[in-house]
Amino acid sequence: MNKWGLDALIILKRNYLFVTKNLNGMLKEFLLAIDFPGGAVQFIPEMRFISESPKERIPCYRVLDDNGQPILGHNFVQVSKEVAVKMYTDMVTLRSMDTIFYEAQRQGRISFYVTAIGEEAINVASAAALAMDDVVFPQYREAGVLLWRGFTLQEFANQLFSNIYDYGKGRQMPAHYGSKKHNYFTVASTIATQISHAVGAAYSLKMDKKDACAVTYFGDGGSSEGDFHAALNFAAVLEAPVIFICRNNGWAISTPISDQFRSDGVVVKGQAYGVRSIRVDGNDALAIYSAIQAARQMAITEERPILIEALTYRVGHHTTSDDSTKYRPANEIEWWRVARDPVVRFRKWIEKHGWWNDMAESELINNLRQQLLHTIQEAEGVEKPPLADSFSDVYDVAPSNLREQEQWLKEIVRKQPQEYPTNISV
Repeated sequence: MNKWGLDALIILKRNYLFVTKNLNGMLKEFLLAIDFPGGAVQFIPEMRFISESPKERIPCYRVLDDNGQPILGHNFVQVSKEVAVKMYTDMVTLRSMDTIFYEAQRQGRISFYVTAIGEEAINVASAAALAMDDVVFPQYREAGVLLWRGFTLQEFANQLFSNIYDYGKGRQMPAHYGSKKHNYFTVASTIATQISHAVGAAYSLKMDKKDACAVTYFGDGGSSEGDFHAALNFAAVLEAPVIFICRNNGWAISTPISDQFRSDGVVVKGQAYGVRSIRVDGNDALAIYSAIQAARQMAITEERPILIEALTYRVGHHTTSDDSTKYRPANEIEWWRVARDPVVRFRKWIEKHGWWNDMAESELINNLRQQLLHTIQEAEGVEKPPLADSFSDVYDVAPSNLREQEQWLKEIVRKQPQEYPTNISV
């Protein structure tokens, strides 16, 4: 064989070895993994079950300790004096509202009320981090969000007393607020239904290329509803700019979280659906503000959903229809009320900066009490919506059975006027 023939054989051998090596590599790769929708899945020879819980619990993001002092290595979004003072005054306003409106219910002047005592930081700080164009889908313990957006004390009172200035025309339970001009959808008592609505709204904002996101609030109990799971899955698949804010306050009315789920809270459920998530100290206004700002930025610019689990505690009763001392130790409630108070914690921080003092505090409290008592007197003295409003806004032309019901109700009111408010229009 001549030199050229020998060189040709050597080249063929090298090519054969190269091809064989690559074929073997591809075969080996095929045997070790499968190119499944969503990405390659590795094969392993051992039978390995995923643990039902991680070895360590998901940590909780915090900025301020219980005494209002920044923790070591803190990292948060800077807040101006103007924003910080408004955050604090709105938190105090919310608590004053809850105290006085709760007393009004106990006096029989309104039929129902729900407080946010212990959860003021989640309400106000989250609202402060959002933009007015962001659409809010609340549960029923987020009056502070509406307060931040400009809903007046008189507007709150009008709704609670169901007078003619109530935007819901007296057809909603008290504390079930709503305001179109504040991008705040009306509260519904049905648990968790608002979560999927928020995803739909977020997808609409995305399609319209709006520089805004949808935000929805719910409790730990709401995460047990099917709506929560469907909403997270839809949001992840549709890449909807929505922020899910779970107020994990430890209790779904009388059901403790130990009877609610076995997972490490709610935050871990986000990863299961492909949703970026974070756990935050819900009693730390600065941590909430920073987390919501970051979440909003990611939701809009990256077109993705974000789940935030805010750890807090419901210091008040579930509603005025509840007595939480029947299922919770009184000393537990008192400890959270005193040691973990989000309002006191934030006050200490702004006082340290010289932005607040005892004189300002006293003036605020006194003014709020006078304003709230005045709004109650005003709202109470205004006439009720006409009975006809109870039957409007559903059909373009009311069907005969609905017209019959309206006439029947008016007749009942005329026959038994002592059972109804004197300022109702028949």
